[in-house]
Amino acid sequence: MALINLRNLAVTLGAPLFSNLNLSIEAGDRLGIVAANGRGKSTLLRCISGSFEPTAGDITRSRGLHIGHVEQDVPARLLDVPFYAAVQEVLSPEQAHSESWRVDVVLDSLDVPEAMREKPLAQLSGGWQRLAMLARVWVTDPDALLLDEPTNHLDLARIRQLEDWLNALPRDVPVIISSHDRAFLDATTNRTLFLRAERSQVFSLPYSRARAALDEVDASEERRYQKDMKVAQQLRRQAAKLNNIGINSGSDLLTVKTKQLKQRAERMEDAARPGYQERSSGAIKLANRGTHVKILITLDDASVETPDSTLLFKTGRKWLCQGDRVVLLGRNGAGKSRLVNLIRKAITEPTASVETVKATPSLVLGYGDQGLSDLADDDTPLATLSRRFEVGDQRARTLLAGAGLTVEMQASAIGRLSGGQKARLAMLVLRLTNPNFYLLDEPTNHLDIDGQEALETELMAHEASCLLVSHDRSFVRAVGNRFWLIEKRRLVEVESPEEFFATVVETDG
Repeated sequence: MALINLRNLAVTLGAPLFSNLNLSIEAGDRLGIVAANGRGKSTLLRCISGSFEPTAGDITRSRGLHIGHVEQDVPARLLDVPFYAAVQEVLSPEQAHSESWRVDVVLDSLDVPEAMREKPLAQLSGGWQRLAMLARVWVTDPDALLLDEPTNHLDLARIRQLEDWLNALPRDVPVIISSHDRAFLDATTNRTLFLRAERSQVFSLPYSRARAALDEVDASEERRYQKDMKVAQQLRRQAAKLNNIGINSGSDLLTVKTKQLKQRAERMEDAARPGYQERSSGAIKLANRGTHVKILITLDDASVETPDSTLLFKTGRKWLCQGDRVVLLGRNGAGKSRLVNLIRKAITEPTASVETVKATPSLVLGYGDQGLSDLADDDTPLATLSRRFEVGDQRARTLLAGAGLTVEMQASAIGRLSGGQKARLAMLVLRLTNPNFYLLDEPTNHLDIDGQEALETELMAHEASCLLVSHDRSFVRAVGNRFWLIEKRRLVEVESPEEFFATVVETDG
C-alpha cells in the first residue's frame, strides 16, 4: 500500500517545472530524484512534505504519516546554537526532559564526536552543519525521510558514512533523495525519478541503470519524433499542392481539405514533440591553447606544511606532464589544498614560490576553487567578462546566454545567482582564459549531472592537462588518468582510486 500518492501533480513558477506527475511512494522505497539545476527537485520535496502548494494535482498521504524533510540550508537562528542543543530543541519539553537519550542515540549513529556536540553550528564545517540538520529531523522518528542534496559540503569519508547510515535504516521507512552525486545515488537508491517539465520518467532501478534505461526511451522517442515529423511534412506538402489547385479552380472543397491537412500536420507536430528535449541549464565548454613542453610541473621532494610549519607530507620526486589528468587523493586535512596552492603560486608567482615546486614558464593557468572565490558577489556577470577579457558587449551577452544566464541575470549581482549558475559562469571564465593547464578544486560542486558530464567530456576532448581535487567518485573515475595519494606523510602514486575509496571511512573516521 502506498504511503504517499502524487496524481497529475504540476508546479509552474514563471515556467512549468513539472506537470502531470504521477508517483507512488511505498515502504522500502529508496527514490532518487534527478533533474537539472533549477528544474524543481527542491520544490517537489516541499510539495511532498506539505510546505508548498502545487499548481495542480493532488497529494494524498497515509493518515498520521510523519514526514521528515531535511532541507539544504541551515536556518540563521540556529547558527549560534550548539550542535546538541540544536537537535534537542525539536523534541517536546516532556521528551527533552525524560527522553534526551534520543539525541545521544542519533548523534552516536552519525559518529558526531563528543567535543563537537557543544560547539555552535556557525563554528562547524558545512558538512557537519548538514549532519546536524539530518539529526534534527531523524530524532523526531519520522515515517518517511526527504533529503535535499544531502552530500553538499560533505567530504568523501562523511559521504560514505552517510551511505552506510541510510542503508542501515529500517526498510519500512521510505527515503526520497534529491542529489547530483551519481555514485551516492547508486549506493543508496532502488528507484529513480527523472523530473522533467513534461513526461517525467520513473524506473525501479538505481541511477546508473535507470539512466541507461532512460537513454533507450529517449532514443525510441527520437525515432518516433523523426518519423512523425516526416509524415507532418508530407501532409504540409500535400496541403500546399491542394491549396494551389484550389486557388486556380476556385474550389471551396479543396480549400476546406487544405485547412484540414494543415491542422493534422500541426496536431502531429505538437504531439510528436519529444519530452526529453528540456531547456538547457547552460553549456559548459573549455579550451586548451596547448604547449610544446612535455613536463609542466616538477615537484622536487617539496614539503607541504601547515601555517605554523608543521609538516603534513613530502612529495618526493614527481612530474606532471602534458596530457596528465592527475587526481589528488587524501583524507580531509591531509594537505590537498595546500599542495594546490603551492602549485598555483609556482605558476602565477614563480619568483616568490619555493624552489622545490617548479612550473614551466609557458603555462597559462585555469584555476577554479570550490568556493568560486574568483567571482565577486557584488560584481555582475556582464561586468566580469567585459573587465577581464577583450570581448565586446554583444559578444559577452551571447557568451553568457550560452552559459544559461538570461539578460536579467547578466546585469544582476553574482551573489544573487544560484550555485549552479555561478558554477557555469566560473566555467565560462575558465574557457575565456584559454589556459593550457587546469588546477581545479572540487569543480563539480553545484553542477547538476548534465554539467558534470559536460565538464568530463570537455576535459577529455581537449586533452586538457590538469590537477584535480574532488570528492565526486564518478567524476574521478571518468576523468583521472593518474592518481596521487597522500598517505603516511608521503605523496605516492597509485594505479587506481578504488582502494582509497573503499578504505576512506576507516582512515578518516
